[in-house]
Amino acid sequence: MKTASRLEKVLESGAFAVTSECGPPRGADPEVVRKKGELLRDAVDGVNVTDNQTSVVRMSSIAACTILKEMGFDPIVQMTVRDRNRIGLQSDLLGAAALGMCNILCLSGDHQRFGDHPGAKNVFDIDSIQLVRAVYRMREEGKLISGEEIKSPPRFYIGAAANPFADPFEMRVSRLAKKAAAGADFIQTQCIYNLDRFRKWLDAVVARGLHEKVKILAGVTPMKSVGMARYMKNSVPGMDVPDEIITRLKGAGKGNAAKEGIKICVETIQQLREMEGVAGVHIMAIEWEEKVAEMVREAGLMPRPEVATCDSTSPCCAGAM
Repeated sequence: MKTASRLEKVLESGAFAVTSECGPPRGADPEVVRKKGELLRDAVDGVNVTDNQTSVVRMSSIAACTILKEMGFDPIVQMTVRDRNRIGLQSDLLGAAALGMCNILCLSGDHQRFGDHPGAKNVFDIDSIQLVRAVYRMREEGKLISGEEIKSPPRFYIGAAANPFADPFEMRVSRLAKKAAAGADFIQTQCIYNLDRFRKWLDAVVARGLHEKVKILAGVTPMKSVGMARYMKNSVPGMDVPDEIITRLKGAGKGNAAKEGIKICVETIQQLREMEGVAGVHIMAIEWEEKVAEMVREAGLMPRPEVATCDSTSPCCAGAM
């Protein structure tokens, strides 16, 4: 039997989970990852390491996760279907498990036209739901997509993403249901600013009982400035930033927008914590990791629950059942 990851144990215990993100550097210096990790220590139950986010070349997620694992973290490997075919995906999954990774987040990935290599060819051999299914089949059946058996199959805690605000809105819950049926254990959502619209999505999720099949971590991102809020409202697809957020940041006065942005984020976390169906929060403090512990503390989520997990070198998600 595998040893469950910290994130899995916290969520399965019924405690309110907290995860955050670490964006790898555009270089090979491991100290960049270590410094970001230290900022998150004791404040979170899992750390996502992004996989070439916004299609910009960065240190690989698996490599950066290995650095965090050595520091005692329980990282969440992000893996996109944009850059690998099914052979590469399954190979990297086996490698990640061999290095002791216990959590995987299956994603589509941003289109390459948004990144630093717009002429690159995307892959999309399979989609993100098929990747969830492939990881689930590896874990539960010990088989590859081809049907071939695996010796020492990986035992990942499987995650996927959801955007409650994308169009068409009526398809959002159905897409979540497909990820749950494919084998997802937990879901991390897009950044939430419009709480009324999120409640509408969540009510539909709860009505279908999906919150009992997958643990939902609600995504939050603190605003650093009015400019950031306007950019996310007007230029980021699938983002819903109400005008009142921008008005409130403007009203904070010169030099105080960042402080107000953190306050808004903390208030959002506190409201999310009271909603049926929300099992935790995922804090995406983009290149602002030093504020995560402060937000977790101000939201009343410190200290984090104490759970027994595998040691930093144990390949806890590999081996026979």
